[in-house]
Amino acid sequence: MSPRMITGPRNGWSRRDLLRLGGLAAGVAAVPGLAACNSDSDGGGSGESVDLQFMYWGSTFEQKAINAMLKQFEQKNKGASVKPLYTPNDYETKVNTLVAGNRPPDVGYMGGSMGYRLAEQGKLVNLFPYFDKYPELAKRLPGTYFWHGKDKTFGTQTANEVMLLWHSKPAFKDAGVDLPPADASKAWSWDTFVETANKLTLDQNGKRPDESGFDPKRIRQFGVSTSIQYAPAWECFLRSNGVDVVDEAGKKCLLDTPEAVTVFQNLQDLMYKHHVAPTPVQLGNNAPATNVQLQTKRIAMAIDGQWMLLDMSQSKIDFGIGVLPSYQEPSTTQLGGASVVFSGSKHPEEAVELFLFHNDPKYVELFKNGLWMPLEMKYYTDPAAVDSWIKNDVHPPEYKTAVVDYTVNHATTAFGQRLKNMDKIGNVLTPALQQIETGKQPAKEILTALTPKIDALLQGWYPTQKL
Repeated sequence: MSPRMITGPRNGWSRRDLLRLGGLAAGVAAVPGLAACNSDSDGGGSGESVDLQFMYWGSTFEQKAINAMLKQFEQKNKGASVKPLYTPNDYETKVNTLVAGNRPPDVGYMGGSMGYRLAEQGKLVNLFPYFDKYPELAKRLPGTYFWHGKDKTFGTQTANEVMLLWHSKPAFKDAGVDLPPADASKAWSWDTFVETANKLTLDQNGKRPDESGFDPKRIRQFGVSTSIQYAPAWECFLRSNGVDVVDEAGKKCLLDTPEAVTVFQNLQDLMYKHHVAPTPVQLGNNAPATNVQLQTKRIAMAIDGQWMLLDMSQSKIDFGIGVLPSYQEPSTTQLGGASVVFSGSKHPEEAVELFLFHNDPKYVELFKNGLWMPLEMKYYTDPAAVDSWIKNDVHPPEYKTAVVDYTVNHATTAFGQRLKNMDKIGNVLTPALQQIETGKQPAKEILTALTPKIDALLQGWYPTQKL
């Protein structure tokens, strides 16, 4: 499956891909109740330390932060020792090897498809029985849980993320156009979005696509950049247009419906009809990250994830955040890789407490630094809790409406997090998305041929559960 699908880490992932799924934490205090680490009654016997392992992937930047968090956990909890297992490549292969050899880590990151498989095999701890003991675990955003049966969840997202519309303020100023709205109630229509992207697109002679003499082969600034291959970047538009990837039963693919075809044709037209977005050839195989392209004015807007805030805030760029354009209703995609506790842990109670520690904003600085969004609902609805992670120089003034409110009111969990048989579905879906992105065939032809292939693979949705 393409590494841009949200089903788990694969070889050759870029830092950008890993950020979409990974977890990052930097703890600074102990979780209340970690009594077992200081007790003579722990699983290792009297006087024996509690040795844990934490397995994760990510960039070297994340590696440094994770190791710092684990050190803090040890310092704050006498008797606890946590070994980091940094695994940037071949993650699933190495997890499978450890599980098969009865040597699993205690806590770790997990792609969705693999997590469901291991949970169904009894290899992961069901966290639902811990909800009473740790009420904060039961108060996370509904879409962040990985349910695989009634009262069964093998974990939650490590952190939450949503898709947004990033933009370069200088590019908008130069073009003399209004900035993207930061309030979902004022979201652009698709036509307004395209019109604005047109005004922001310039060829080497400074001509726009609607001007005589415009050269689509020599564009120096594109109005927008997006991906057709990366599902979270387009599934929100399907929902905005009144349709989903598959039906409510999870047994019928809806990608050949008129509403879905319209969305994909519009995305293809951005590249090949309107010439306001780079084609895969124009973008290149080693395109710079979104922050670099905005900074150099290669692009004026980008549909990308919230995780870009960390890089944006560290770049010398005057950027802004807007909500995505809307068809019928505002919509964005909510996504994130899982964190889990392995059932083979010799210290399951302490492992659960480490799990709670590693993504709690009270102990994790990188929620404030822009890489992650919290999981608990209070961080989106309680003013003091909201301020605790966004009231700083990293988060721009429009962040509250463009991201926090947008998430609570208009985010839907990525279909790849809940749809069964996602690995095999991705193997069929990805080549079709690549075809659409080449512009050689209309979206309708490709989606009409694709739909029955996906129908044959559909096995329904994994459940959801109200708490």
